[in-house]
Amino acid sequence: MSQALSNQEILRILVVDDHELILGSTVQVLEQHYSKVDMYTAKTAWEALEKLDKVKPNLFVVDISIPDKEGGSARSEVGINLIKTVMERYPSLPIVVQSADFRPLVKLKFAIHEHGAGFIVAEKKLTTQEMLTRVDWAFGGVIYTPKEMRSGLEVKEEWLTVLDLAFNHGLQDKAIAEQMNIGERTVRRYWTNIQDVLGIYPEDGKNLRILTGIRARHEGLID
Repeated sequence: MSQALSNQEILRILVVDDHELILGSTVQVLEQHYSKVDMYTAKTAWEALEKLDKVKPNLFVVDISIPDKEGGSARSEVGINLIKTVMERYPSLPIVVQSADFRPLVKLKFAIHEHGAGFIVAEKKLTTQEMLTRVDWAFGGVIYTPKEMRSGLEVKEEWLTVLDLAFNHGLQDKAIAEQMNIGERTVRRYWTNIQDVLGIYPEDGKNLRILTGIRARHEGLID
């Protein structure tokens, strides 16, 4: 768990799913994992937006296929529009998308990499521990998308510049930010984007930056 997260007195988590059983089990798992947490739930996109404004959660967990309003049919289009709206209104809110079918998220793959906080895709087939690991990643600012979503994703020039300055010139984030005339937070976001494209995610005992450099050279992104 990140230091920033551990310093939170009480977490506020909003979970959105129209399936009662999945909604209840997700809430239970998160309550057991985090010692101090207030859980909020919604079953429709309309209810989710209403509670987001009131609750101002630290984490947003959402299914893709949900109804717009009570009595409506669950549709992936509704969930995609909700996620897009949340990213626009709350750029610093970590998001975890739970779904059995993540393919509709391809429409948002570029927006996901512009999001200013963690964004995790967690397939519903994951084990409880795998799901909790993904949630911790979200709090840590990690971007994680399935391999199918990463294929064909453009590696932006700014990301290549970060790789060059870090591994060919030995600069740290502060110096990279000064060189590129951007904030350190933006540099850190570029790192998460690069690592997601390369399929590199947190593992105990492993240095992400070293792994990133090795993979980037292997893929020909740096000399």
